[in-house]
Amino acid sequence: MKKLILSLVLAFGILAISAQAQAAKLDPNNTLYLNLKYGRVVIQMFPKVAPKTVAQIKTLVRQGFYNGLKWHRVIAGFMAQTGDPTGTGCCGSSLPNVPAEFSSIPFTRGIVGMARSQDINSGNSQFFIMLDDTPSLNGQYTVWGKVVSGMQYVDKIKKGDPNDNGKVADPDTIISMQIAADADKKK
Repeated sequence: MKKLILSLVLAFGILAISAQAQAAKLDPNNTLYLNLKYGRVVIQMFPKVAPKTVAQIKTLVRQGFYNGLKWHRVIAGFMAQTGDPTGTGCCGSSLPNVPAEFSSIPFTRGIVGMARSQDINSGNSQFFIMLDDTPSLNGQYTVWGKVVSGMQYVDKIKKGDPNDNGKVADPDTIISMQIAADADKKK
C-alpha cells in the first residue's frame, strides 16, 4: 500500500513539473492571461495558424476591449462565448472583420475559436472556448489558441438556457485580459 501511495505521489509530482515546464516554454508575446472571478486562464495563441486573427485579438486586448465583457452565450458540454460589447451576441469591435483562417486543428476541449455569422469572413472580436470536443466545428471556424491552464475556471462560467441558444441571465464577465509579455513588464 505504501508503494502504491508513493507511486501516486511521484506521478502527481511529475505531472505538476511537466505542467510548469510547459508553461515556462510558452512565448509571452503569444500568451494571454484571461482573468475570471474564479481564477486565471492561460491561453496559448497560434500566430502561425491564424496570424490575422491573433493580431486582431492582440490589438483588442491591448486596447482593454475585453475587460468587463460578458460571457453572453454558454452551453454546457459545448462552449462559452464572449467578446460582444453589447452582451447580446450581435456585435463586435470597431475594427474591420478578419477573414477566416481555417486549419486542421480539431475543436477539442480547451480550443479557442473565433465566432462569426453565416459569412465565414465575419470574425471580429467574439470568441469561444470549447467545453468539450465538438468535431462538427472542425474546418468551419478559425482556431486561434488553446487553454493551457485554468480550464477548471472556464468550466465554472455560468451556463445559459439551453432552450434559448445558451443565452445567459446575469452572466459572468471577463475581469481582464492581458498579453503575458505586457503583464510581466508592469511588474
